[in-house]
Amino acid sequence: MTSYYLLMHMIVQVHLDYLEAGANIIITASYQATIQGFESKGFSKERSEDLLEKSVEIACEAREMFLKEHSDQSTPMQHPILVAASVGSYGAYLADGSEYSGDYGEAGTLEFLKDFHRRRLEVLAEAGPDLIAFETIPNKLEAQAYVELLEECNINIPAWFSFNSKDGVHVVSGDSLIECATIANGCAKVGAVGINCTPPRFIHGLILSIQKVCIIIHSI
Repeated sequence: MTSYYLLMHMIVQVHLDYLEAGANIIITASYQATIQGFESKGFSKERSEDLLEKSVEIACEAREMFLKEHSDQSTPMQHPILVAASVGSYGAYLADGSEYSGDYGEAGTLEFLKDFHRRRLEVLAEAGPDLIAFETIPNKLEAQAYVELLEECNINIPAWFSFNSKDGVHVVSGDSLIECATIANGCAKVGAVGINCTPPRFIHGLILSIQKVCIIIHSI
């Protein structure tokens, strides 16, 4: 248990470091954390869900620590500090690099992806973050799965979608970025669409492409 608490302390410290550097959104350490992944390591379903909840609790704890430490500063903060619960792609769970190809083989069906992500999304949302961050989305199928889950699970927390690209035109699967952004923009629960894990030279052009179909744009 000592190593567990040491790890929790380290994650809190990372969040605090970002806040001290000026961040006003901190992202939970749940990008690659999944119920299926924990269960494959011998954890029960209940314990797996507890660990997902803990990722949000740790980020909220770091926020409270930071606000308490800075409660007496003369200049008020211009922006609230928000906690975003990170949801990585199915490829991130596989840990085989497929979040950078979008090639999921036989698992690449809408229903499979919805079944895979559903409970994790519910658990993270129930833990009380301010935002849901769907990160490094490699194909339009997974974007569609997320959109449908936001509706089916009645998630009432704003979400952002961030896609990745290797060529500055398509997401890494080869799907059109504009098509992917259109899927995200069609969901009223999505408040921002952006880019992550992409060569910096492509970012400006990708954002201009997203602007053609989206109202709110963020580069992440």
